[in-house]
Amino acid sequence: MIIPHQHLIWLGLGAVNLIWAAAAAQPQRGREWNVGPRDVPCPLTGMAGRLERAFANFRETFPFFVAVVIGAYLAGQLSYVTLYATITYVVARAIYLPLYAFGVPYWRSLVWAVSFIAILVILAALFL
Repeated sequence: MIIPHQHLIWLGLGAVNLIWAAAAAQPQRGREWNVGPRDVPCPLTGMAGRLERAFANFRETFPFFVAVVIGAYLAGQLSYVTLYATITYVVARAIYLPLYAFGVPYWRSLVWAVSFIAILVILAALFL
């Protein structure tokens, strides 16, 4: 069970992470750093730093998500369980981004855990 064009929602989530992180970093890094070779690291602080870390976290977990969804599809294990787990992952990641951006402790970690559990549910569906 897959929502039509669901992959566009996943890509949109990644694009929002990237664009928000890049826009927040621009005032601290400046144009010269952005268009240059970036040989010298330019650490970010405040919200820009949190958005950069949130995007890094997205890049770390998203491949696992895509792998289990593709695995479920290829194994013919798509169901309402995998559909709702997929929706849960996307919604949790969408909630995670502003929680991280605004420095909300505990809830951010809880929402991250929900997104990771959704990945595990899809993985479990491969074996049931």
